[in-house]
Amino acid sequence: MPSDALQPYDLKTMREWKKQAEITGDVVFFNYASDVAEKEAQEVYIWDLDKTYLDTRFESLEGLFKAAVEKAFQKRNIPGTATLVRALRNSWQAKYSGLRDFPIFFITASPPQIERKIHEKLNLDGIYPYGIFFKDNLKNLRPGRLRRLTHQIGYKLQALLQVRVRLGEQVRLVLWGDDSEADAIIYSLFADICSRRLEGSELRKLLEALLVTGQQLDVIMSLQSKTPDQDPVEKIYINLEADTDAEYYLKFGRRVLPTYNSFQAALDLFQDQRLKDDQVVRVAKDLVENYQFTREELEKSFDDLVRRQVIAATTVEKILPVLKERGLVHPKFALSMAPKPVAVQLGERVIQLEGSFEPWVPERIDYLHDYR
Repeated sequence: MPSDALQPYDLKTMREWKKQAEITGDVVFFNYASDVAEKEAQEVYIWDLDKTYLDTRFESLEGLFKAAVEKAFQKRNIPGTATLVRALRNSWQAKYSGLRDFPIFFITASPPQIERKIHEKLNLDGIYPYGIFFKDNLKNLRPGRLRRLTHQIGYKLQALLQVRVRLGEQVRLVLWGDDSEADAIIYSLFADICSRRLEGSELRKLLEALLVTGQQLDVIMSLQSKTPDQDPVEKIYINLEADTDAEYYLKFGRRVLPTYNSFQAALDLFQDQRLKDDQVVRVAKDLVENYQFTREELEKSFDDLVRRQVIAATTVEKILPVLKERGLVHPKFALSMAPKPVAVQLGERVIQLEGSFEPWVPERIDYLHDYR
């Protein structure tokens, strides 16, 4: 158990959740870490729980009910995610040895009444988050409010801004979402709000157009005034759960990386020196041994990142021989095109490959239309 985490709520029942939570409108936050740990964290991970970490479905009342009644051990992971998060935890702790435990927050549209089950599930996976945000969604189970069950922009923006206010001024954030709940829009909007690329009446009109409700809008505007005037977002990963065309995300800039599986995310994290080669191997083996991935699927995933000009030639030279040696790709596997050299690198992070022209972060993003 992490040193600065609170003990699981062994005596708390579903009716007592309000005694443990911080409640702001429809945002319910359960905190497991100290204020000191939050302020001292230099790099923080924020992970959308639904369809990004857990295979949770809220498209129907049946899905919402199932999520509420499932026991912790019955909740299913998105393939490879538990192994990936543990790898990030181990890598982070090795890099920041002597500092506090792995700083990760989760955001879910699950109702707060099942906080204990979600927290227990994460603990079973060996993950002890700093905090979890829940959506007070059961009150939307009535006529006139059912649309709010699946509309997450206002809720998630509030949660993200609440996290930002809790953290240190120079913190760097790595965000994880999926393509079923407009997470690329939400995370990019969050960055634009923090950096003041959007503010005042322009921001308010945009949020109204995105169907953010009046109370949510007021909270978001208030929280913006409390955040440092800078962009804290270093990288955004989008799990293509709904199999959206990856090219759509180019309009958000190369900071947003859509991935088809955890193996692709692990490869990019290796390139940015957030994971070691043996940790990439663990993620790949998890997919093969526990989720019936084939070598051909891993090879296709690798080749896809090269074709999309995500993985650089130097990265390929380092990791591909390891994967071949471990039998995770065929010994004679060859890429369909030559990987490109790195054109721009900032510290440990690869920003641009030769031949790629999309900006890392666009000056303006059209949030209201789906075209690039």
